[in-house]
Amino acid sequence: MFANFVESIEKQIKANRKPLVMSNENFIEQFQSLRAPLRRFAYKLAQNNEEANDLYQETAFRAFKNISKFIPGTNLKAWLLTIMKNTFINQYRKKNKARTILDPTDTIYYINSGNSAIVNDAESNIMMEELTAILNELDITLRVPFEMYYVGHKYQEIADILNMPLGSVKSNIFYARKELKAKIESRYQLLRS
Repeated sequence: MFANFVESIEKQIKANRKPLVMSNENFIEQFQSLRAPLRRFAYKLAQNNEEANDLYQETAFRAFKNISKFIPGTNLKAWLLTIMKNTFINQYRKKNKARTILDPTDTIYYINSGNSAIVNDAESNIMMEELTAILNELDITLRVPFEMYYVGHKYQEIADILNMPLGSVKSNIFYARKELKAKIESRYQLLRS
C-alpha cells in the first residue's frame, strides 16, 4: 500500500501536479471513526467535559478547514491529535494572557505587589529600635563586619577595610547572624510566655 502511495506521489511530482486531496465524504468518515480516541485525548488535556467537547469541536472545525493540507495515505489520527494539542496550547496561552493585569501607569509596582494591607510605621519603628538594641548587644568583632555587610559592602571590601582575612570576615558575619537569630527568638519567646 505504501509503495503504491509513493509511486502515485512520484508520478504527480513528475507531472508537476499537486498530490490528490482527500474527499470531504472520505474525510468525515475517517474523522468519525476516530471520534473516541479524539474525545479521550481532549478530556485528558482539558480535564473537564465541557472544555473537552469545545476542544473536540474546534479540532473538527480546524481539520475540516485545512483538509487540503492533509496528504492522503499519511497518519490522519496523528495529524488530528497534533491539531488538538496545538489548539489546546493556544487556548491555554490566551486564557493566561487574559488574566494578566496591564497598567501602563507608574503604580504598576503596587498593582502587582499583591499586598493590600497598609504598613503601620509605628510598629516597624519599634521593631527596628528593638533590633538595633539587640544588634548593639553583639560583640564588636561580630557587629562591625555584620553592619558593614548589611549596609552593602562586599566581603572582600570588609576584609580590606578591617585588615582581616576574608575567611574571618565571612565567619564573623555568619556567627553574628546566628547570634542575632538566637537573641531574637529568646526575647520573643519570653514575651509569648
